Amino acid sequence: MNAPTPIHAPQDTIHFHRTELSVILSLYGRFVAAGEWRDYGISALRDVAIFSIFRRTAEQPMYRIEKRPKMAAKQGMYCVIGMDGRILKRGSDLKTVLRVLERKLIRAVE
Repeated sequence: MNAPTPIHAPQDTIHFHRTELSVILSLYGRFVAAGEWRDYGISALRDVAIFSIFRRTAEQPMYRIEKRPKMAAKQGMYCVIGMDGRILKRGSDLKTVLRVLERKLIRAVE
């Protein structure tokens, strides 16, 4: 006798790995300490993992850090997107992509 077919088969979703989250949360912590950021959210979707950064909880995200593995061979799987939807930086190395935000931290501290 065959097992019944599930009605809703589990979908594969994209997630940030522990090493990726470590890099992102390190940067996030420095911005929190500087008083610039207050909250974040993580979404794991079918084609993309998103780390959203908020100044306040009820607002739209100031920045989104996205991981899209399907873009790895083209323009790089990581990108930072601003509040207005513009791509600020894209590449295959997460630390290099996040430098666009580190420059903003230096300006905020000064």
